[in-house]
Amino acid sequence: MAYQDILLSKAGGIARITINRPDVMNAFRGRTTEELIEAFNDAGWDKSIGVIVLTGAGDRAFCSGGDQSVKDGHYDGRGVTGMPVEELHGVIRDVPMPVIARVQGYAIGGGNVLAILCDLTIASEKAIFGQVGPRVGSVDPGWGTAYLAHMVGEKKAREIWYMCRRYTAQQALEMGLCNVVVPHDQLDKEVDAWCAEILEKSPTALTLAKRSFNAATEHIRGVGSMGHYALSFYYNTEESKEGARAFLERRKPEFRKYVK
Repeated sequence: MAYQDILLSKAGGIARITINRPDVMNAFRGRTTEELIEAFNDAGWDKSIGVIVLTGAGDRAFCSGGDQSVKDGHYDGRGVTGMPVEELHGVIRDVPMPVIARVQGYAIGGGNVLAILCDLTIASEKAIFGQVGPRVGSVDPGWGTAYLAHMVGEKKAREIWYMCRRYTAQQALEMGLCNVVVPHDQLDKEVDAWCAEILEKSPTALTLAKRSFNAATEHIRGVGSMGHYALSFYYNTEESKEGARAFLERRKPEFRKYVK
């Protein structure tokens, strides 16, 4: 596949996958998710690779989630919601080596879910985390909710989704959303250091550890599969469409007028 929306590089046992859409804060569309799936499968089953780093282009955003400009009910690709996000989420968990999220800016909405799903998250002090789904007529009814609750606890996870607030890198660290926070100009050095430590370890032992960690929460995959089918119906309602319209028109949504 010729990549348009992402970059993939491999060197020294490290694969780096970059969402390359900085003009839309690295939001993903259908093509982006397809390319990410392809890149993770390429790197994930390459025996020369021991760790994968996922990041976004530029300094402003890691990823801001689904691109609302291509959403008309459903998004512009395949899958039950118009983007194969379930498949993307699955491949991040299924590749045998650790995946590190390098978060240099906003990790919002679906981008926040990607950071959650990565095995490790290293954040710049400029990073901002949060959810936006209920503000734009959407939700992640699987990993983004149930797995988040497993990670930060039920009360905090519900706050994150119900309130759609923004959290600093330090707040994210305190609640368990990231592993370490470093000065912005030290981010790449820190990521490289973690990669180097991982590459010193037994690849098979790391794979077994990852599989073991995943086994405890694998039931969430089934929850998400069912939830995304429900989400596909919701996306076709005027209530959901109002969220996308309001976002693009830069106004507050009026959801309640569509509730019967």
